[in-house]
Parts: sequence; C-alpha cells; structure tokens
Amino acid sequence: MNKLQKFAELLSFPHVYENFSVKEDFLVGQHGVELQMKGKWKSDHFKNDKPITLELACGRGEYSVALGRMYPDRNFIGLDIKGARIWKGAKEALEEGLDNVAFLRCRIEMINRFFEEDEIDEIWIIFPDPFLKDGKSNRRLTSPRFLNQYKKLLKKGGLIHLKTDSPPLYEFTLETVAAEPDIELLYHDDNIYNKELVMPELDFKTYYEHMHLEDKRLIKYVRMQYGGKV
Repeated sequence: MNKLQKFAELLSFPHVYENFSVKEDFLVGQHGVELQMKGKWKSDHFKNDKPITLELACGRGEYSVALGRMYPDRNFIGLDIKGARIWKGAKEALEEGLDNVAFLRCRIEMINRFFEEDEIDEIWIIFPDPFLKDGKSNRRLTSPRFLNQYKKLLKKGGLIHLKTDSPPLYEFTLETVAAEPDIELLYHDDNIYNKELVMPELDFKTYYEHMHLEDKRLIKYVRMQYGGKV
C-alpha cells in the first residue's frame, strides 16, 4: 500500500485524529469530521476515566501498541507527524481490537493545543531524533522548550521516560533535568541491557531499536517526574 492509500485509510479509522495545518486548532477524525479534543480524550474517545499515557514521536506506533496490550486498564495515545508511519500501529491496534490505543497526527510543538492541563499522566519518548547539529538543541524533545510544554499537560507527579541510543542526547537530558527546578531525575542508565531490566516496558523493541542493537549501540534510559525537587 502506498502513502496516499495509507493517508486515505487513516481517515476511516475511528481512533486516529489528524491536524493538517499549524494555523488550525481543530483535529480531523473519522470520515473527515472536525473535532475539538482538548480536555475530552477520556470522555469523547476512550469513554472512561483511566490514566492516559502519551508517546511522542511514536513512529510506527510499536510502543503504544505494546503498552496497550500490557496495560488494558490504561489509555495510550501515540503522536507523530508522519501519517504513513502512524498507519502501521493504527492498523495493528484496530485489527487487535485495542480500544485503549489511539493515534494523533500533529507536530509535537502543538500538543498544548490538543491536550488540556493535567490531562496526561505519563509521557514516553522512544528513540527520538537527537538533533546533533550545532544550533539544533532546542529541537530535542528533552530540551527546556519541550519540557515546559509537557509540564502544562502532565498531572503533578506525572512521569517522563526517554529511551535512546544517543550518548549526546542522554547526557544533554541529564544536564537539562538537573537545571529544571520542577523536574526530578528518578533513574538513569547508560546501558539497560547489561543487567536485569528495571521495568518490563523497557523490553519492548521497536524496528529502529533492533537496527541500533545490530550496530552494537548501547541503549540508554532516563526516568523523570514532574512535580518539583525535594
């Protein structure tokens, strides 16, 4: 199936929402219906009051789908700007009947337009682009710019997880969190697979992670919490 076919099929999915213009604050849902979802994800989509986990830059949605399988008592939203990538995870979730998994296609910079304050309980960031070129650090998903956005939609005590193969992004994240007064570093590890995993969720491996492991790269993990440091 080519990209245009995937884009068309996404519009038929009941669990996929898309934003087609940075100038617009509404989302397009099933059959092209325009929707306002800010503050309404539990009531209007999931139809329950269970916690919501947001996966940023979800790519093919592998982590969102895997987490949805593991935790049927939680809700998951995978977010990415690439519709052709989202299609794979969305298709899989639909075929498996994972009603607790949804997808949002938009730019990450726009998340505060589509989520209300305190609407999200947890954030996962899995192998994001580390933006290693000079002058690009503000585009890293753990930069102060983005952390300040996450604070607005995360509930106090909400967790942020980063899984990466990039040493510069890992070190940058640790330095950034150390300078943030209301983000607490809970745990970090620069080689998660040389010991017993600290949580079962880390065992999920995406398409890109398999590639990184074949290249003998070390996988790193950081867990932080919004709510202030003691």
